[in-house]
Amino acid sequence: MAFELINPSSVHEPTGYSHAAKVGNMLYISGQVAVAPDGQVVGRGDIAAQAHQVFANLRAVLRDQGAELDRIFKMTTLITQPSYLEPFRAARNEALSAPFPANTLHVVQALAGPDWLIEVEAIALLD
Repeated sequence: MAFELINPSSVHEPTGYSHAAKVGNMLYISGQVAVAPDGQVVGRGDIAAQAHQVFANLRAVLRDQGAELDRIFKMTTLITQPSYLEPFRAARNEALSAPFPANTLHVVQALAGPDWLIEVEAIALLD
């Protein structure tokens, strides 16, 4: 089965990876972090602001493919502090409606960028 690598202009320029891979009607979205389309980190030290930007990036990748956040059925979330769980959930609850996608959550020592507090990857089913 053929696949397509996707890098929408509505999210920041990736470095060494693609924002998504489309295989049939499945969209595999790379881990999204709090980076605005202009490449600047959003919300240094502010988990709530970063979580909102992560969901904005996920939305942008999905909209590029004609879909919305409600097409996500699986997420993997990485946060750098256990106390970030509630701000993540608050942002998720604003972006998505229950029942929420399946999600695996990891608390990690650090992410690839020193200012990043959260990263979320997702798998979505396109129409």
